[in-house]
Amino acid sequence: MSYAVQRDSSRRLTGLVAVVAFHVVLVYALVHGLARKIVEVVRPPLETKIIEEIKPPPPDKPPPPPPPRLAMPPPPYIPPPEATVQVPVVMAPTITAVTTVKPPEEYRTRAVVDARSCDEPPYPSASLRGNETGTVRLRFLIDVDGRVLDSKIERSSGSRRLDEAARAGLSLCKFKPATINGRPERSWERLDYVWKLQ
Repeated sequence: MSYAVQRDSSRRLTGLVAVVAFHVVLVYALVHGLARKIVEVVRPPLETKIIEEIKPPPPDKPPPPPPPRLAMPPPPYIPPPEATVQVPVVMAPTITAVTTVKPPEEYRTRAVVDARSCDEPPYPSASLRGNETGTVRLRFLIDVDGRVLDSKIERSSGSRRLDEAARAGLSLCKFKPATINGRPERSWERLDYVWKLQ
């Protein structure tokens, strides 16, 4: 009885070893590409056939030419319509009326000395002793309030002492300022002063 059990287990062991060996060989074959080679060997070769192109048989006779087209006469000539362009007429400028506009006239007054606020310049003593006389022409810049802002000797009397005395004395005078349309304005005015012995 023990011999039969031993024999049966050895068969099983042999079968198990065979199955394991088969799997090892199969895995090895798959890893190293032997399976692909086996598949290529097992796969049957493809059969190919060359099919000849079938051409239609040549026609027995050529097709008849198309019938000739009838020549049509050209259409009658119709002239294009005449285009008229209307150009606007530009009239030459004409003068209808001429009016002369005069600017408003300005009413001006000159600056004048206020005699009540002005003393005569004193005669220089050296000029008295030398009997110096003459007329000096002076220019004064008169401000809008009548004060003298500046003065110049425009023409000498012949004596420097008389010229300076007239300029200094008359620069202290008050003036009535010049006006334009009643509005005071700054202006230069000329003034002649005569030196004469009494």
